[in-house]
Amino acid sequence: MDKPALAIPTTVLPALTLVVFGLLLTGCSRHELFDAALAWERDAAGLQPQELQTDGLTIAYLSNQQANDGDTLVMLHGFGGNKDNWVRMAGRLSDEFNIYAIDLPGHGDSSKELSLGYRLQDQVRHLEAILDHLELERVHLMGNSMGGAITALYAAQYPERVESALLFNPAGVFEYESPFTAQLSEGSNPLIVREPGDLERLVDFVMEEKPFVPWPIYEVLEEQAIANRQVNEHIFQTLRESSDDTHFQQTLAQIIDPVLVIWGTKDRVIDYRNAEVFETRIPAATTVLLEDIGHVPMLEVPERSADLVRNFVTQQTATTDSI
Repeated sequence: MDKPALAIPTTVLPALTLVVFGLLLTGCSRHELFDAALAWERDAAGLQPQELQTDGLTIAYLSNQQANDGDTLVMLHGFGGNKDNWVRMAGRLSDEFNIYAIDLPGHGDSSKELSLGYRLQDQVRHLEAILDHLELERVHLMGNSMGGAITALYAAQYPERVESALLFNPAGVFEYESPFTAQLSEGSNPLIVREPGDLERLVDFVMEEKPFVPWPIYEVLEEQAIANRQVNEHIFQTLRESSDDTHFQQTLAQIIDPVLVIWGTKDRVIDYRNAEVFETRIPAATTVLLEDIGHVPMLEVPERSADLVRNFVTQQTATTDSI
């Protein structure tokens, strides 16, 4: 879902403060400050921005500055989000694993044409083309919210390509209603930023543990979100109209790879009790509930999220090696 692209661990706040202060002294505009701070955070996480062309699409992504001998982790953000939503967590994993945090079509720096397919199944098809282009044969796939639903569908359709799947507060199942579904029924969508002030309200709604975002970064993030309003509204409407809860649940039963479902119990977007459905439907699924955490655990508790990813992926790798 929509969320800040920049989220800084408290352990690096003193250094970042010096960077921001230095840039302000040089008279940098807030957009230049935003770009510099974003580049600084990516670099601190050991990641670099890259771009590819496939199926007529421009796809932006982050990957390791230095490849290593570890397994490959592919990360998919939620609706309205982008690749930088994973940086806090990925920075704690990039020394051990090869990271690919992808901007899905319609998001971030990737293609945003309204004519593109934005149904979940369309995004599965886009993801297959992306992994083909990157020549990634076997990956540990993870996604948040919409990205979690795409991860689940991809794992069901391409089991030979998935070592394991990790679902962070995934969309796709809505048996238990949430404050978000209640607002939608009343004609309001707090996940789309339309005017100044909406981003702050969105962050308060989506997150229970809000990360630090330095001034004036929020202003730039809000400007970007408002500029993307049309495509976000189009994508959301497409997802809503094409939603099929029954078919999605049936598809979950086809997933044969190990799955870890991670869910914050203070999620106001998708009720955490829907984790029961994922665990019941997926043959090899395990659930971890994070108390007092909201819709985006990788941003709210990056250390805990990274530990869960590391432990689960390492366990699956050790199991595979022993066979």
